[in-house]
Amino acid sequence: MYDIDQVRAQFPILSREINGKPLVYLDNGASAQKPQVVIDAITRGYAEEYSNVHRGLHTLSTIATEKYEGVREVVRRFLNAPSQDEIVFNTGTTEGINMIAYGWAMPRMEAGDEIVLSIMEHHANIVPWHFLRERQGVVIKWVETDANGDLDPQAVIDAIGPKTKLVAVTHMSNVLGTVVDVKAICDGARAKGVPVLVDGSQAAVHQPVDVQEIGCDFYAITGHKLYGPSGSGAIFVKRERMAEMRPFMGGGDMIDQVTRDEITYNVPPMKFEAGTPSIVSTIGMGVAIDWMMDLGMEAIAAHERSLRDHAVARLGGLNWLNLQGRSAGKGAIFSFTIEGGAHAHDISTVLDKKGIAVRAGTHCAMPLMQHLGVGATCRASFGLYNTPAEVDRLVEALELCHDLFG
Repeated sequence: MYDIDQVRAQFPILSREINGKPLVYLDNGASAQKPQVVIDAITRGYAEEYSNVHRGLHTLSTIATEKYEGVREVVRRFLNAPSQDEIVFNTGTTEGINMIAYGWAMPRMEAGDEIVLSIMEHHANIVPWHFLRERQGVVIKWVETDANGDLDPQAVIDAIGPKTKLVAVTHMSNVLGTVVDVKAICDGARAKGVPVLVDGSQAAVHQPVDVQEIGCDFYAITGHKLYGPSGSGAIFVKRERMAEMRPFMGGGDMIDQVTRDEITYNVPPMKFEAGTPSIVSTIGMGVAIDWMMDLGMEAIAAHERSLRDHAVARLGGLNWLNLQGRSAGKGAIFSFTIEGGAHAHDISTVLDKKGIAVRAGTHCAMPLMQHLGVGATCRASFGLYNTPAEVDRLVEALELCHDLFG
């Protein structure tokens, strides 16, 4: 039984008021709030257990190292990866994708080689590939969504040509909420000998993920969306791909031996983790993921589907609200504008006066905004602690916006 009151009680920030109104936090797509267990782990990490990892034999270093390295198994279970050695820690999905761009793609791509992207990609899964376009002449091929915001897996597979070296695709759109059939894409790409990188920043928060079932080569997640600290993240890298990669950054921990004339590298995944890491943030991410798995990813998904369905019914009844993306199986993410020309920033400001936090702008997805023909939208993105009553408060506030701007 999913006890929403018990879930909400674990998030201290949800008890506060904004502008004299109870907080309704609907900006989870940007970053989620943190449960007390994560806050406590961070506080304890700095107040009682802090030390650098891997480099010390003293008690505090041993404690920090054991907790930090223990997160690797947590992430492995969360993604059902075959081995801990295929989990690389980083500061989030952006760094993870850049690591693949610099460490795997750059050494093996030349002018004319292609990368296939969907139009729904976040800038974090666009800009690193533009670097390769600018610097090495790599070609980016785009696959667009249909009128409902769905991405046809076969269209992605059909875009793969003899010069395609990589497919990079989101698992869930941060703007439309569209859930992509990444398994079908991976199956088709594998048949053509092309690796697939999946941006799991949104999907991993809302549904179970099994990288072995999906069959992807890379799967990136970010801690701050997973109810954990900012500055934490991880990427699954299939063992075969790891063997093909060169280090992304150089420094401590990623080397075995250093002399005046040469270096030898550490074994993966350490080979791709240079310098002092975000120790406490990574430990906090592990606590957050454990907490989510204890709550149950299927239970979280079911709760959010009920929120989505309620929001679809209530928002769909506002004939002056322009909703972007109407995929039948979408996640609980809603981007919208109001007829009459009100700017998304103005709508967001009015909602904030009612204690409702949403995101306004292009959501780091400018190519998608251009595809949709909008300059900016407001986005309400729901999480595991949101309620149907908060959907109703959003609708009431939007009706006020329509009265003001419509």
